[in-house]
Formats: sequence, structure tokens, C-alpha cells
Amino acid sequence: MVVCGLACWRCRWLLPLLLGLAIIMGIIALAGRGWLESESEPYVQQASLWESCTRGEEDLNWNCESLMDYGWGRAAAATYLVGFVILVICFALAVIAFSIEILRFNFVRGIGGLLFVVAVFQIIGLVIYPVKFTEEIPLTGDNMFSWAYGFGWASTVVVIGCAFFFCCLPNWEDEVLGNIKPTYYYSSPERAVQKNLSTLGPFFRGSYEQSKMCMTEY
Repeated sequence: MVVCGLACWRCRWLLPLLLGLAIIMGIIALAGRGWLESESEPYVQQASLWESCTRGEEDLNWNCESLMDYGWGRAAAATYLVGFVILVICFALAVIAFSIEILRFNFVRGIGGLLFVVAVFQIIGLVIYPVKFTEEIPLTGDNMFSWAYGFGWASTVVVIGCAFFFCCLPNWEDEVLGNIKPTYYYSSPERAVQKNLSTLGPFFRGSYEQSKMCMTEY
């Protein structure tokens, strides 16, 4: 006997958890100063989404310039921040949707649509920032877009994945709600023997048929 079935309703909280993870990575990206850093010593330059900082080789203090003085800086920060706010709203809606006994699957699909909007806003901000930064901010030495910028992209990738799952979730409505019972497959010993014989040669099959006939006559 083989039991087939998946309790999808137990796994439905994975999606809100993934959205929570995306929010955490978004917070790190918004607060981190590692959007751009010097690639090697001396570390004389670093930048966040909000400001760019430089210092001399022997100086321990950073001299920072706000990127909000630039139109592109405001645009990059605004688009990423708007996407982050919508992401927080989607997380709250997802928790509400998965908390009620009867899921509103059209509502869940709407969350997926909002998550695609989040991804668009975040990608715009993540593209504007490096392009305009390298064009308009003087760079000293070798620099690289670092860990905080990477967290911004990681959050966006998670959001895109969740968006696809939220949009496709209504296709598995019965599985998620637990309406489909596990399927049981029964196989009798006689059927199992016949199936095994199908893989044997004619000699073994003939021997089995003869022994079966003898047992019937007896």
C-alpha cells in the first residue's frame, strides 16, 4: 500500500515568512552604508542610498555629502523606498489572508500583482543608483558596489519569486485548503506476483503457471 498526498495547507505560511525575509533585507539595504565601498586599502570611500562619504588616507573621520541634493539621488531613494513600503503592506495583507479560515484567492492573486509593482520600483532604484553615481560622483581609487547594495537586489529577487507564487496559488486552492484527501493505492499479492512475472523470461512464467494449475487441481 502506498500513500500519496501533500499537506500544502501546512506550508502556506512559508510565503509570508519569505516576505518577512525580504523586508529584513530591505531594511539592511536602506540603513546600510555598504552600497559602494573602496575595493582595497586604503578605504577612503563609502556610500549609502542617502549619502556619499570620503576621507583621506590618514584621516579617521568621514566627510559626507548628501545624495538628496541630486535629482537622481532623490529618484533612486524614492523609488526604492516606495517599493519597500508597498512590500510591508503586502506582508500585512498576506498575514491577514492566510489567517482567515477561507482564503480569498482573488485577494491572494492581488497581493502577487502588488509584489510585481514592488519589484519594478526596487529595480528602477537599483539601476538608477549605480549608473548615475559613477557618472556624477568623483570616485577615488578602486571601488565596488558592496553588501548593502547586494541586500537590495536579494530582497528584489525574493519579492519576484513570491509574486509568482502568490499569482499561481489559486491554481492549487484545494490543496492549500486541505480539501483533497490523500490518495491510497492498494495492490493485491496476486497482482504483485503477476507484475513481477512480466519481467521474467518464458521459462519462469511457464513454471509459475504449471505450479498454479497443480495447486488448483489439488
